[in-house]
Amino acid sequence: MFRGHRILEQETSKPTRVAETLRRFVGYFKPYWFQYFIVLVMMVISTWTQVTAPELIGQAVDCYLTPATTSAAASENAMMAEFLDFEESASGSNCWYDTPQAGWTTADYIQGLGILVLKLMGLFLLGSVTTGLMFYFMVWSGQHVLKTLREQVFSQINRLSVGYHVEHETGDTMSRVTNDADTIQQGMTFALIQVTSGVMLLVWVSYNMLTSSVPYALVAMAMIPAMAIATLWFSNQARKAFRRTRVEMGSVNAELQESIAGVREAQAFSREDENIKSFNETNAAYRDANIRAVAYTSALAPMLEALGYVALMLVTVVGGWAILNGSDFFGTTISLGLMITFVAYVQRFNQPVQMIAVLWTNIQSGIAGGERIFGLLDIEQDIKDAPDAIEMPEIQGKVELDDVWSEYVAGEPVLKGVSLLAEPGQTVAIVGPTGAGKTTIANLIPRFYDVTLGAVKIDDVDVRKATKSSLRRQIAVVLQDSFLFSSSVMENIRFGRPEATDEDVIAAAKLAHAHAFIERMPQGYETELGERGTGLSIGQRQLMAIARAALANPRILILDEATSSVDTRTERLIQGALEVLLAGRTSIVIAHRLSTIRNADQVLVIHEGEIIERGTHDSLMAAKGFYYDLYMSQFRRQVPGGDGKQPSLPPAPDAVGD
Repeated sequence: MFRGHRILEQETSKPTRVAETLRRFVGYFKPYWFQYFIVLVMMVISTWTQVTAPELIGQAVDCYLTPATTSAAASENAMMAEFLDFEESASGSNCWYDTPQAGWTTADYIQGLGILVLKLMGLFLLGSVTTGLMFYFMVWSGQHVLKTLREQVFSQINRLSVGYHVEHETGDTMSRVTNDADTIQQGMTFALIQVTSGVMLLVWVSYNMLTSSVPYALVAMAMIPAMAIATLWFSNQARKAFRRTRVEMGSVNAELQESIAGVREAQAFSREDENIKSFNETNAAYRDANIRAVAYTSALAPMLEALGYVALMLVTVVGGWAILNGSDFFGTTISLGLMITFVAYVQRFNQPVQMIAVLWTNIQSGIAGGERIFGLLDIEQDIKDAPDAIEMPEIQGKVELDDVWSEYVAGEPVLKGVSLLAEPGQTVAIVGPTGAGKTTIANLIPRFYDVTLGAVKIDDVDVRKATKSSLRRQIAVVLQDSFLFSSSVMENIRFGRPEATDEDVIAAAKLAHAHAFIERMPQGYETELGERGTGLSIGQRQLMAIARAALANPRILILDEATSSVDTRTERLIQGALEVLLAGRTSIVIAHRLSTIRNADQVLVIHEGEIIERGTHDSLMAAKGFYYDLYMSQFRRQVPGGDGKQPSLPPAPDAVGD
């Protein structure tokens, strides 16, 4: 619920740095300036066709229909000439085809009207074609810009350090590539072009009306303020309602995901009915929020339509009164054609006013999405290559931590003056209670994090002076929960060495004792794995991770709790694989199960960020210090009654007191 609310607020928040964001967008759009120039030209032509069509309809009435009707009814040429003089003074000089002349027959008027109708049809066709081209070029350019932005964001995500990804939720980072990019697409392509076109249409129509008759234009535009106020109010309410809708939708998705992921636990504890009830409540809240949002959007259209009808009524009443009484309206002669033209103009106002107010929210969301994407792109990499970084030579395997201090939060050190030295080919085990700093040491060697003080050196080269890629290519890490990709078994093992042959992959799998179970899979090495290796046991995933590390053939191997989540039998398999893998390599082994590190060349005991004991397993056991206590307490847990006492259990339910 909280996560969905936070993500939604990001999606619908208003931009704060509009000018800066638009300036950066211009830089992305600049390579496609020609396409945007075509869009602008098409927009002008399309708007011109929309503005000109009402003029032609008015001219059809004033130039051809009314004179033709009068000509048929007139009995004397003098009356016809007098009428034509009136029509020419009113609008005849603006007729597109030809100004009606005295003596025109009905056929002449029909011919003129027919040509005008053909021109009107051509105008509509031109408007349709230019509108289609305008949207095509806008979408084409916008999609190219979005492609560039997504690629840059994805590259930035891969370049940012492990620390960034630990501190930020995966869903939040993914939303930069998906949701924020979608808001840009909606706001900076469709919405922007429609709003720009709508503004141009409003300005053009207003100009034409004002140049035709200022008083009559003011009458026609009298309802625009009311329409704008109504649109803004309903749009703001709808925006808030849709924000709540998306929050509730996020809750539905979150609960659905959690219920599916935890379906085994729900069934084990007979919580199916409670889960169904909880989901139904969340789903009902989403339904209610959606109905409320739709209510506002549904009310807006009828409200604008009603105000539009009021504007049409004013134009018709004022124009009809002037025509029927043969009088001027504040100095302007209103003809029937002019009144029809103004009626069409008023109808043109309805859609742009509504569209601009509604889509302006999309533009704001698009700019806000751009701010968030640019904010991610602007994050400085805290782990980056020095300007004079060198390519790490082939590693021999000497690893040294020289008085290392490290902290994740300023002022709260995790490591306090840690020093260690591993000679090439040695295995160094690091043990200690949870939170002591073991994994931090493992993270410093491949430079996932940088030290605060001191130095981490490999073959006497400070890792900060080498490029990250050349350093990490020669180091392999096997974690407690190894990640497998949604691809074939072959490609998962080959991940660290893409150029490896199939024979190399199979050899690595055999070394890791993974070949046997892989061969039993439906398609063997070509079997497609599910998300994170779904369908494989924890031990099988670990064996595949060891095979991946073996194929990479690293000079330094880091094992971080590689056997802590497997059963004893699988542990023996993994131990057998590791014995082969560790031979001849410098290895840093972090383990909770102390039985796995008995043969280590060095055992370092770390407690509260400091190394408090050093030695071999046998020497530390003989010293009977912290390591001895740690080992014996673990041994007693593994062997019930080993300490002479039965392990304690929680009391039975009927024995639990108040």
